[in-house]
Amino acid sequence: MSKVLVIEDEAQTREIFLDCLEAEGFEGIEAKNGRIGVEKAREQSPDLVVCDILLPELNGYEVLKTLRQNPITATIPFIFLTGKAGKAELRQGMQMGADDYLTKPSTAEEFLDAIATQLAKREALKQLYAAQFQQLTSEVEADSNSILPSTPNPQLQEIFDYIEAHYHESISLIDVATSVGYSSAYLTDLVKRQTGTSINRWIIKRRLAAAEALLQETNYSIEQIAEEIGYLNPGHFFRQFRKYVGTTPKVWRKAHRGY
Repeated sequence: MSKVLVIEDEAQTREIFLDCLEAEGFEGIEAKNGRIGVEKAREQSPDLVVCDILLPELNGYEVLKTLRQNPITATIPFIFLTGKAGKAELRQGMQMGADDYLTKPSTAEEFLDAIATQLAKREALKQLYAAQFQQLTSEVEADSNSILPSTPNPQLQEIFDYIEAHYHESISLIDVATSVGYSSAYLTDLVKRQTGTSINRWIIKRRLAAAEALLQETNYSIEQIAEEIGYLNPGHFFRQFRKYVGTTPKVWRKAHRGY
C-alpha cells in the first residue's frame, strides 16, 4: 500500500483528500502545518508528498527545501498544492525540485490522477532500466573499480558488502543499519570512527563511481544513469555529482570521452 503525506492547514480540504486516498486504497498521512509535515516525512518515509504552499510555521517552499536536503527524504515525489499558480510560483517550485502542481480547488479525479501519474512514472522508470542495469552490472563493476574499502573487521565488511550489493537501489543509512542489526546512531559512530567517513558519504561515493563508468561507457541519458544508480530524482543526482566531482555529468562525460 502506497503512503501519501498530505500537508494542508485547511482541515476540510485535508479531510477530503484523505478520504479520496482511503477510497482508492492508499494510506493517507496528514499534517496540519509545514513543521509537522517535515517530521512525518522523516518518520514515515511516504511514497509521495502533497503540500500546500501557504502553511503556518514552514511554508511549502521551506518544506520542499528541507526534504530535499535530507538524504532520507530527498527523492520522495513532491506535488505542490496552491490556490494561485502564477508563472513565478510554478517556476520557483519546479526549480526547487517539485514534480508537479495542483491548483485549488481540485477535483478528486485531478488529485488522484496527479498522484497516480507520479507513482506510475517512478515505477515505470524502475522497470524500464532494470533489465538494462542487469546486463551492464558485470561490465560496470569492472570499470568502476569499487571504491568501498576491504576490511578484515567482520562488522565493517558486512556493512560494505551490503552497500556494494544495494547501492544502485534507493538505500539510506536506515536501510544499512537495519540490514546489519544496528541502530542508526551506533552505525554512524562505528563507521565514522574507523573510516573517517559517514555511511551516507560511502553510499554517494559508490554511486558516483558507477555513474562515472556509465557516463564513459554508455550513451545513457543523465536521467537513465540517475535511475540506474539509485536516485529517484535526477536533479538530486545532478547536484551531488557536481558537488563531489566538481563538474556536471555532461561536462565530465565530454572531457572523458572527447566529444
